[in-house]
Amino acid sequence: MSRSSGLSGLVLMFAATGGLLAACGSDGDSNGSVSAASASAAASILGPSAPATGAPVKIGIVSEGKSAVSDMSAQNTVADATAKWLNEHRTGIAGRPIELIKCDALGDPGKATDCGNQLVEAGVVAAVFGESAVMQDAWRPLHEAGIPVMLYGTTEPALLADKDSTFILSDPSAGPIGLPISVAKDKGYKKVTSIVIDVPAALGLETTVAPAKYKEAGLEHQLVRIPPGTADMTPQLGPVVADDPGMVFVLGNDSFCISAFNGLRAVGYTGQVTSIAQCITDATRTAVPGDVLNGMEITASAPIGTDNPSTQLYQAVVDTYSKGVDTSQIGGMSMFTALAGFQVAVAKISGEITPATIISAVRAMPEAELPGSGGLKFQCDGKASPLSSAICGHGSLAATLDANGQPRSYEVVDATAGG
Repeated sequence: MSRSSGLSGLVLMFAATGGLLAACGSDGDSNGSVSAASASAAASILGPSAPATGAPVKIGIVSEGKSAVSDMSAQNTVADATAKWLNEHRTGIAGRPIELIKCDALGDPGKATDCGNQLVEAGVVAAVFGESAVMQDAWRPLHEAGIPVMLYGTTEPALLADKDSTFILSDPSAGPIGLPISVAKDKGYKKVTSIVIDVPAALGLETTVAPAKYKEAGLEHQLVRIPPGTADMTPQLGPVVADDPGMVFVLGNDSFCISAFNGLRAVGYTGQVTSIAQCITDATRTAVPGDVLNGMEITASAPIGTDNPSTQLYQAVVDTYSKGVDTSQIGGMSMFTALAGFQVAVAKISGEITPATIISAVRAMPEAELPGSGGLKFQCDGKASPLSSAICGHGSLAATLDANGQPRSYEVVDATAGG
């Protein structure tokens, strides 16, 4: 996420993933051209040919698309590429090819509702959501029609409360609450101070779930809200640091985090800092000194910025089936994970494919690795997270940054808040 995406991007981030969409940067980008050597390598990564045949299975795709405030159009490109890969190498769904019916919500509640209705009318048997600030509006018509929805993540109460047909691949509490608790306990801190951008999307879990979870962990917790656009945070952070903040957790978009990191340094804080991967962009690496970034621990939902099987597979799919996708950005990879994860979840379906049989297959799926997640597991039996039975995943990725603000490596941390 870049500064240009601003607060709209932050809202999208939390609407889609509960704040865990990582954009740590990458040396790789995709221009769609593949040399003979790289084509051979991609073919090996994509797996053997296993084409789908027969009548297509209609799957709906809802994403934000390109609007006046954000450009998430890459998610549609990645959805197309992912479907082609699944159809050519993973026998689609039950041996039948996936046909995508796509609709862009454009950040407009009315348009999102139209998207939901259009997918119902098109006869989709399920829908997969990308990032959208108005996903609940698109979800409602599908839910009322009994059509299952799978999405990467959300903090929308209605979606989290649904026990019938909503499947959420990541636990929104695992990173921004579970990981700081885990790091604080591991490093011997008795208190965590969360410096959070003062917008509802960021404060939701911090005000509802976090207090009880920190108390259960035996940690004191202090929440410091700072308005967006605050360039100099030293007036707010000076008293916090003087009063012993313990370990610090920073939550916001990159421009907010830059001000927070530099403000902490200016007032003399030298303790452990933890954050989310959205805070670490090229702008952050330029504006924040290396001694602040070095040793910082971040939570992420995808291992972007490192060379690993998940990023290699995603890169191979993008290189083979699409053009112009920036693989250093998380938006595309989250769509890849959501659609590929859906295909994994229904792998054992057989017979007639309907919304009802899709729901049954997803609920009965065995635990599996979530594609593109760097090793995170998911299972949609309603038991993955105490926060909601709609959540299928648990834990998050964690990385320690070097002085250049780059992740040294990622590890899976089972840090689900409340687990």
